[in-house]
Amino acid sequence: MRAEGSEAMNHGAFAVVLAAWAATAHAQQPGLKGELAGVAFLVGDWTAGRGVVVDTGGSSEGSSRIAIAANGAVLLRQDRTNLFDKAGKPKGGFDQIMMIYPEAGTLRADYSDGTHIIHYTHADVVPGKSVAFFSAASQGAPVFKLTYTLTAPDALRISFGMIPPGGGDFAPIAIGELHKGS
Repeated sequence: MRAEGSEAMNHGAFAVVLAAWAATAHAQQPGLKGELAGVAFLVGDWTAGRGVVVDTGGSSEGSSRIAIAANGAVLLRQDRTNLFDKAGKPKGGFDQIMMIYPEAGTLRADYSDGTHIIHYTHADVVPGKSVAFFSAASQGAPVFKLTYTLTAPDALRISFGMIPPGGGDFAPIAIGELHKGS
């Protein structure tokens, strides 16, 4: 037979143990290492309202999760993008991933949507405010630029552009805004 006070004490002790475990687990989550610390503002669950897909005249919307991975040595971006034609009718969609990591004194990133792979070889970072990733220039290949700019604590402006082979300036492909936790 159990006393009621004993059961309440067990629940209280369990709550204390659970709180201590949660605090320890939270304290053990890795922080971002090296150059990644300057882009910590990217971490979170983001939702995009309708953005502009410049090269088709249509639009897109989707979601993005950017998480700390590999014990703080990598950021992993996982997205879902839904596409719409000029009239706003669904036109398909795709999943994409991007791994962001420090190497050779800069941030690098590797992107794939299952069809395309882009190797971003360097980045310009304004710590806590913006990051622009650039692919390498090579003969006969386009150069890509992906920029994230923090416009509010819960908002990121995104711009994706390309210099076509033989071109001179970045032409926008897609622009939009992400909102955290939306």
